[in-house]
Amino acid sequence: MTSSPAPAADATAGTPAATPTRVALVGARGFGRQHLAALRRLASAGRVVLTDVVDPAGPVDAADLPAGPAPRHHDGLEALLASGSVPDVVVISTPISTHHQLAAAALRAGADVLLEKPATATLAQLDDLLDVTAATGRRVQVGFQSLGSHALPAIADLVAQGRIGRVRHVSATGLWLRTRDYFARSPWAGRRRVGDVDVVDGVVTNPLAHAVVTALALAGARTTDDVLDVRTELFRANPDIESDDTSVVRVRTASGVPVTCALTLCAEQELAPVVSVEGTLGRIELRYKSDEVTLTDADGVTTTTTYGRTPLIEDLLDRRADGGPLLVPLDSTGAFARVLEAVRTADEPRQVPAEYVRWDGEDGAAHPVLPGVEELMARVVKAGTGLRGLGVPWAGEADEPAAADDAAVADESLQAAGREVARARGTAELPVTTSPRPVLHPVRTLAGTVVTDHQPLDHVWHLGLGVAVQDVDGTNVWGGRTYTRDAGAYVWLDDHGRAERTAAELAQPGGQPGRLAEELDWLGPGGTVLLQERRTWSWDALDGEWAGRAWWLGLDVTLLPPGAGEVALGSPGSNGRPGGGYGGIFWRLPAVRDAEVFTSAARGEDDVHGSVAPWLAWTGHFTRPAWQVPVAEAEAAEQGSPASLVLAADDADPWFVRVGGYPGIGRSLAWSRPVRTSRERPVRRQLLAAVVDGIVDERQAAELASLLAARATGRDHETGAAGAAR
Repeated sequence: MTSSPAPAADATAGTPAATPTRVALVGARGFGRQHLAALRRLASAGRVVLTDVVDPAGPVDAADLPAGPAPRHHDGLEALLASGSVPDVVVISTPISTHHQLAAAALRAGADVLLEKPATATLAQLDDLLDVTAATGRRVQVGFQSLGSHALPAIADLVAQGRIGRVRHVSATGLWLRTRDYFARSPWAGRRRVGDVDVVDGVVTNPLAHAVVTALALAGARTTDDVLDVRTELFRANPDIESDDTSVVRVRTASGVPVTCALTLCAEQELAPVVSVEGTLGRIELRYKSDEVTLTDADGVTTTTTYGRTPLIEDLLDRRADGGPLLVPLDSTGAFARVLEAVRTADEPRQVPAEYVRWDGEDGAAHPVLPGVEELMARVVKAGTGLRGLGVPWAGEADEPAAADDAAVADESLQAAGREVARARGTAELPVTTSPRPVLHPVRTLAGTVVTDHQPLDHVWHLGLGVAVQDVDGTNVWGGRTYTRDAGAYVWLDDHGRAERTAAELAQPGGQPGRLAEELDWLGPGGTVLLQERRTWSWDALDGEWAGRAWWLGLDVTLLPPGAGEVALGSPGSNGRPGGGYGGIFWRLPAVRDAEVFTSAARGEDDVHGSVAPWLAWTGHFTRPAWQVPVAEAEAAEQGSPASLVLAADDADPWFVRVGGYPGIGRSLAWSRPVRTSRERPVRRQLLAAVVDGIVDERQAAELASLLAARATGRDHETGAAGAAR
């Protein structure tokens, strides 16, 4: 990592004006103290004179005022404007709900305005204030200080130079904490409305609003027209407030660059918020509190540069003099106003159950903590998804998109021995780069140990247990980057397909194996049907010595073209990457302590990966992150629960195994060369698995494999008959 020195910030207060600008400050306490300090500095440089202070709490201490004649004090802005002496600039630093009325009054009186963020409490108020600026010819600078950073044009230059390739995604991560005293500081803190007045306080619109507006700006979204859609998930861990303290906001922009903001006031410790610009070749991170930019290029080399910042009050003074454009004019905050409006009109924030919240500190210094929220928010921004889509237990269920056929979107619960052992889920919340597809997740043992993962941080396109292929006649239906022979590397391409369920039939008769038959279309980026899939899941509890301890799961899958001709199914391995033959049936596991993988002839990742064997066993202690469990269970979840998987198949495909880099098992459909499917000779694969509580040894694994083989004989007859019936 290399570091560049900071470009010189504008440390001076500029050139003294022949006649200092007359300024009034409305709201001198709270954040108003910051404005008061800036005005003292500017007054000492001869650029401004503070003529008036408006604050209902009374006059400001003389020690906090600029040197020279004391400003007049007023209890309200109306009293100042009625005094007959209107200042040149009015600085407004008051509660959000007062911004619109105060700013409109100052503009109509003939003053320019520096208006604290957010500009207004509603989108309608913003539109009205824009009309007032047009009618009066006056200007409003909005106090989003981060937009005055010289880092933003520098980042735009880096992007224009192609230093990170094409921009794919912009995200903001904010991990702060706020105490009880913070929310007791004023009557509107932590409130969505006071009486019938919108306040719209909350993590998105106030404490971490700069993270949101900066992310929007870097995605090219500043005006209202730059935002096409806003989706919010609002939560509160603190039961003493009514606003959101933990939220996810996802924005679809006119530029085509999606924005994801993952924000909380319930972190273990306060960290500097980060805005990230993800490109096809690299990334840029901005820590806007310190104006620090870190560029990671295509070679993995990082360079960090700290930039200066133009104070927004000085920019307003300069632009009044030369008539140039403001750094943060009112209309440039329209995109943020669209986000604020989505928050304002959303349902009340969902209360996080108390068992998922830990309180640190005492009395007024106490603050709520959501254990594991740091890793959770990292997963959110990496995946570009919401908390519900990740299966966060306190977040509620994800909403599936509307579809004409209910069977195409419904989630099903798979039951064995009277318990839910798996859930078939659709494609809700999944971005296109994950190649969305129906899968099973979570899959559990009978005792409840989860043995699948979904959108993990290391590979957010790994989705539970299902079928995926990275190269379907040139379309990536696996997700993530595509390995190409020409590049000899993984590259981001706009080649992601998806799989959509078109029909489903669920049967769970008492005393017999459950069965879920699905039909899916695999679609290319433009919606063309590339492949058709017929799959049948079957499952039941095991009996005998395994009763109450294990259940079995079967998958029978057939892949065939939608019409005449052949379709080639390939992998990174078939495209030139040694050992990269993944694709086909893939089972992504969660983190596993003391993991062991073995067959009857091999043990360990190096020996089992790529081997051909009738069965494979995976054992270990399956762990869960802190955000998935109640606080009281966090330590046990970190230690993990003992469980085993025994997988059996009777084809010649090699096993694909990962243990060290990430935990996953697959059947390699195209290890070193593509396979071809046609209507006459469709590709068909079967896999059976025993899901076991506890650790099995080689003898027990072989025994379970034999039970699965016996089950496969009968199951092949059943599914064959079902397929013929279809």
